[in-house]
Amino acid sequence: MPTIALLNQSGEKIKDLELSATVFGIEELNQQVIYDVVNCQRAAMRQGTHDVKNRSEVRGGGKKPWRQKGTGRARQGSIRAPQWRGGGIVFGPTPRSYAFKLNKKVKQLGMKNTLSYKVKEKALIAVEAIKFEEIKTKNFIKFLENIKAEGKTMVVCAPEELTAEAVLSASNIPGVFLAPVTNASVYEILCYKNLVLTQGAIAYYEEELN
Repeated sequence: MPTIALLNQSGEKIKDLELSATVFGIEELNQQVIYDVVNCQRAAMRQGTHDVKNRSEVRGGGKKPWRQKGTGRARQGSIRAPQWRGGGIVFGPTPRSYAFKLNKKVKQLGMKNTLSYKVKEKALIAVEAIKFEEIKTKNFIKFLENIKAEGKTMVVCAPEELTAEAVLSASNIPGVFLAPVTNASVYEILCYKNLVLTQGAIAYYEEELN
C-alpha cells in the first residue's frame, strides 16, 4: 500500500497518508487503456463543425449547359456538378460528432492507471485542503511554492473547496489549472507535470474507483 506525505497549505507535513493500492498503487501500468481513454476524451472535445457544399447546396446550375446530343461535347446536366469549377464537393466533411463510447470500467481503469503513474513518477502531492479568504493571485503562488509544485501544475479538489476565491486566485497563473475532482479528466491530468490532490479528492477517487 503506497504512502504519501500529507501537507497543509504552508507546506508542513501533517502525517503519512496511506493510499489505496488498487487506485494509486498499480505496479504494471496498462498504457493501452490510458491511450484509449485519452483518445475518447480528445475525440469528444472536437467541435465537428466543418462543412462543405455538395452539388445540391451550391448556388446556380439550374439550366442544362447545352443540349444532350449533337454538340460533340460530353453530356452535362449542370454547371454545378463536381467536375466543374465552382461545383459541389464529393464526399466532403459535414457537421458530425466525433465522440464515441467507452465502457465505464475502462474509463475507471484509465484513471487508476493515470493516478498510479503520477505516484510512480513522484509527481503527486497530497494537501489536506485548500482555502483562500480573498482573491489574490500571490496567495495561490505562495501556496504552490510552499508545497514545492514547480512547473505546470493541476490542482484537483473536492467540489466544496472550489470557491470563487480559489478559482479567481488561480486563473491568472500560467501553467496552473484548478478543477473539481468530479470534472478532472485523464487527458488533463497527463498534460501537467504535477498533480496536487486534496484529501477530499483522494477520498473521492478511492470511493468511486474501488
